[in-house]
Amino acid sequence: MFKLIAFDGDDTLWHNEPLFREAHIRLREMLGHYVAPEKVDERLYQAELANLSIYGYGVTGFALSMIETAIELSEQKITAKDIHELAELGKQMLRAPTRLIDGAAEVVRQFAADPDRKVVLITKGDLIAQQLKIDRSGLESQFDGIEIVSEKDCLTYRNIFGRYGVQANECVMIGNSMKSDILPVLDCGGGAIHIPYEITWIHEMVDQIEIDNDLFCEAPGIADVPRLIADLERSVATGKLEHV
Repeated sequence: MFKLIAFDGDDTLWHNEPLFREAHIRLREMLGHYVAPEKVDERLYQAELANLSIYGYGVTGFALSMIETAIELSEQKITAKDIHELAELGKQMLRAPTRLIDGAAEVVRQFAADPDRKVVLITKGDLIAQQLKIDRSGLESQFDGIEIVSEKDCLTYRNIFGRYGVQANECVMIGNSMKSDILPVLDCGGGAIHIPYEITWIHEMVDQIEIDNDLFCEAPGIADVPRLIADLERSVATGKLEHV
C-alpha cells in the first residue's frame, strides 16, 4: 500500500493556467498595433525563460516578464497607463479566488480520512502566491504536510519523502505536469498518476513519450484517482498492472 499520497496543486486540485492565458491574451491585444501576436508569444516565452532563475515560478515573474516584453516590443513607446495595467493584471491574478477542480475536494478528503496514509501537497511556485491559493482552497486542514518548492526534481522528491519517513516506492504523486509531477517521481522509484489539464504552460511541456512502468498510469479526471491507486497497488502485489 502507498503510505504517502502526494498531490500537485495548480491545475491538479485547482484551476490556475486560465488566469495566465487571459493575461497573455490581454498582452497580445495591447501590443497588437506594434507587432504580430506571434512576436508577442515568442518574446514573452524568452522573457519568462530568462527570468525563471531570478524570480522563480509564479505570478510575480510572469507579470514582470509581460512588462519587459511590452517595453521591448514597443521599442519603449508603451504608455505608463499600459504598464500600470499589466502590473494590475498581476495583482488581480494574486487576488483571484481558488477555483477547485470538480471532484478534487472529495478525493483529498477521502484519502485524508484513511489513518494508514499520509496526504501531502507538493506545489511549485512563489511562496506567498501558493500559500494564498492554499488558504482559499479550504483544503489546508486535510493535508498532513504542505511543501512549497522552487523546483520539482528527483532530489526534491527524495528529500520530501524522507522527511515523512517513507521510501519513494511507498509514495504516489498525482499531477498534471509530466515534466514536474510525473517523470521525476518515476525516476526516483515512486508511483505517479498523470491527469492532463486542458492547458499546459509551454515551460512544462515535454516531448510525447511512452512510459513503460507499472507504477504509472493516466487518469481521465481526478475522480478516477482512488480507483487507479487501488490498481497501482495491485500491480505492486501481482507484478502486473491489471486496469487503468
